[in-house]
Amino acid sequence: MGGAAAWLFASYLLGAVPTSYIVSRLFAKIDLRQHGSGNLGATNLYRVLGWKYAIPVALFDIAKGAVPVLVFAPQVTHSELFALACGVAAILGHVFSVFVRFKGGKGVATAAGVMLGLTPLPLAIAALVWGLVLLLSGYVSLASITAAAVLPAAVYFLEHPRTPELFWIVVVVAAGVIVLHRHNIQRLLNGTESRFGRRAAGTQRP
Repeated sequence: MGGAAAWLFASYLLGAVPTSYIVSRLFAKIDLRQHGSGNLGATNLYRVLGWKYAIPVALFDIAKGAVPVLVFAPQVTHSELFALACGVAAILGHVFSVFVRFKGGKGVATAAGVMLGLTPLPLAIAALVWGLVLLLSGYVSLASITAAAVLPAAVYFLEHPRTPELFWIVVVVAAGVIVLHRHNIQRLLNGTESRFGRRAAGTQRP
């Protein structure tokens, strides 16, 4: 049990690494929480500093979810549920990072990393939906919300006969992602949400 707790804690700490905060501090000498949407995620980093910084951060955030599932969990057991527990710990770390006063990102990229390690095909379907919604609407938030809603259905039809417990945990994770976008949903309804590609005003690239 002690070993399991240690790897769960390690998963949380890896997830808690505030990638976008570190990058914005190192390369632009700014606190990303005070720019753009104030969110410590790759999308806000893109709006403030551009693709050059956002792409590596997004890839690292995805890895923060995949590594606990594929590397940490097997150190204890090959149980898929424990792997998912490590993944959820990483997501919680990203959203509630101890390193930045428990204010992190919205967990979309890290959750995608978890699903990449556990259920790559349902993730591919959700990613396709994400891309289509983004292309048609221009809203990253709407794309993320829609993909989160689609993922449990994809897991149910493709994975449910094998691991029924996985479906319900994915439902909880997806619901959490949607709840974290509640302010985006309100802005979408009000017509004030920023479209993808519109950079934050008043911030210069380094």
